[in-house]
Amino acid sequence: MEWRPSSSYASSSSPATPGGSRQTPKVILLQHPPPSSTSSLIRPSPSHFAKWLSRIQRMPAMEWLELLLPCTRWIRTYKWREYLQADIMAGVTVGTMLVPQAMSYAKLAGLHPIYGLYSGFVPVFAYAIFGSSRQLAIGPVALVSLLVSNTLSSIVDSTDELYTELAILLALLVGILECVMGILRLGWLIRFISHSVISGFTTSSAIVIALSQAKYFLGYSITRTSKIIPLVKSIVAGADKFSWPPFVMGSIMLAILLTMKQLGKKRKKLRFLRVAGPLTAVILGTVYVKIFHPQSISVVGGIPEGLPSFSVPTCFDYVKRLIPTALLITGVAILESVGIAKALAAKNGYELDSNQELFGLGVANICGSFFSAYPTTGSFSRSAVNHESGAKTGLSGFIMGVIILCALQFLTPLFTDIPQCTLAAIVVSAVMGLIDYEEAIFLWRVDKRDFLLWVATSITTLFLGIEIGVLVGVGASLAFVIHESANPHIAVLGRLPGTTVYRNIKQYSEAYTYKGIVVVRIDAPIYFANISYIKERLQKYEVGFNGTTNSGIEGNKMFYVVIEMAPVTYIDSSAAQALKELYQEYKARNIQMALSNPNREVLSTLAMSGVLELVGKQWYFVRVHDAVQVCLSHMQGNLETLNTGGEEPKQDTVRKRGNTSLSNFFLGKKDAEELDTERQPLIIEIPED
Repeated sequence: MEWRPSSSYASSSSPATPGGSRQTPKVILLQHPPPSSTSSLIRPSPSHFAKWLSRIQRMPAMEWLELLLPCTRWIRTYKWREYLQADIMAGVTVGTMLVPQAMSYAKLAGLHPIYGLYSGFVPVFAYAIFGSSRQLAIGPVALVSLLVSNTLSSIVDSTDELYTELAILLALLVGILECVMGILRLGWLIRFISHSVISGFTTSSAIVIALSQAKYFLGYSITRTSKIIPLVKSIVAGADKFSWPPFVMGSIMLAILLTMKQLGKKRKKLRFLRVAGPLTAVILGTVYVKIFHPQSISVVGGIPEGLPSFSVPTCFDYVKRLIPTALLITGVAILESVGIAKALAAKNGYELDSNQELFGLGVANICGSFFSAYPTTGSFSRSAVNHESGAKTGLSGFIMGVIILCALQFLTPLFTDIPQCTLAAIVVSAVMGLIDYEEAIFLWRVDKRDFLLWVATSITTLFLGIEIGVLVGVGASLAFVIHESANPHIAVLGRLPGTTVYRNIKQYSEAYTYKGIVVVRIDAPIYFANISYIKERLQKYEVGFNGTTNSGIEGNKMFYVVIEMAPVTYIDSSAAQALKELYQEYKARNIQMALSNPNREVLSTLAMSGVLELVGKQWYFVRVHDAVQVCLSHMQGNLETLNTGGEEPKQDTVRKRGNTSLSNFFLGKKDAEELDTERQPLIIEIPED
């Protein structure tokens, strides 16, 4: 059923033109659902599950293969002459970089260096098969290593075998969580964490990581904690045990690493220096120890030779205590890995599904846990090097795995004399890039609220620990999201001169409004959490006309409220019921509600909840302009009959402003397209927010 203008609109209620003739408003008809509930015009969209099931049923065999084994996508289109050399060079480069870094990060996690190599072996191969990114380099990373150390050190001493078993079990739990989130397509949950929270968290974590390595520079043990105050106290308390040789050697190695990194970043011809830095430091440190045999510099010690054996993680009694950290590491994996993977995919011209990427990371961690690996994820630095080295496909990942395999099989005897301070210098040089003070300066200039989030997350992470810092940051992010959702933006619209376009009067000062008509736009879905706020704002506009709701028609009373619903993507049952109550309240005060341009789903909800029938189909419009035209028609008819019994209204019943008269309420012959700008329309005062 379609609404057509009644005869009253077409004749006696039409706006008056300067010449005295009447003109029918050009109203575009809005399609409404018929009485039958089986309407084909407006039908609720199928659920996400139904869409997913339908898509699965239509998938051919090749799509199934690509879904289960994403590596087949690049294998089928591999250009051997163009890609092979670049992939081999990138794989060798990053693999060489991974060997010393993996051992360094294992030490940061409180594990023997060999477990860093194990974590860079099987997970790399598994991800190359099941991961969808072609440039992401996974393995041990500093932040995850710190989280592992912080959690496990509160359960058991790092010298106990149980410590290692729990780290391996943690990899299994992280893998399961990542797979479940990928299968259920829950990767979107991480979008609620603000980038300022991530930046503040990583900045403070980098500072804690760097301080935790001080023991290898200073030559004495310090407290293992993620809180800065106990760390600093421990460093100061042991100052009498300070040893010069490891401090000098560690400082020299750190200077070499930072110099090579900066040269590699600034000059393309010297890019290899950035990659060669960790390996250079390890070689120099090892050669020095083998030649001079310094007693005051501790070394890695014996490393088992050979590949890791298959074993199933044990100690499931500790699962409950490990779940919070597993969730936290999973969140870090989504933030770091999926974020950089999508950026690299965009740079290299292919699409990446974040949920499938999460599933690939999960499989890599599960497979790694069966071969003595602790939790792994994508690395910013190694992924960037992999991309800069020209990696085209996941074959570079296989090459990285081969490099680690060779190191485990043949090179472990050479690792026994690596100085601990050299590995610590590698960790410090890596995390210095995570200290993002420039982000804080940017946020201060652009958005003070995000700056406060950055500061709050940084301070709580530094002084209260990583877990508390994450909770505060995530909680603050969610609080802002909830606040914005519960207090949506509502704009009062006015008509731009010479057009039929209505825009926010605060943004366009030249836009004008009609006396007695308020047009508002709700820029958000309407649901139970924000409907009360919306009702309060609408009532505020009503009172704001003249501080009263009892003035006569010649006063500033509001007679019509036009709600622009184009931005409203969703409305729930609570909001529909509230709209019915609002309509009844308006009706009791002789105010008519009109709705403009609701989408199909919103209109369907309004129809099923009875709002459509209550308001009346004649008060639903395609355009705001149509709604205003009809409201003006009704106002003209009311003015003609006010206190006259149908006689022509007296001139003094219309409130004037300058040379403005009754005709200023209405538009003439050119009303559908342009405004007679010689006349000044009446402007209403809308209260400030």
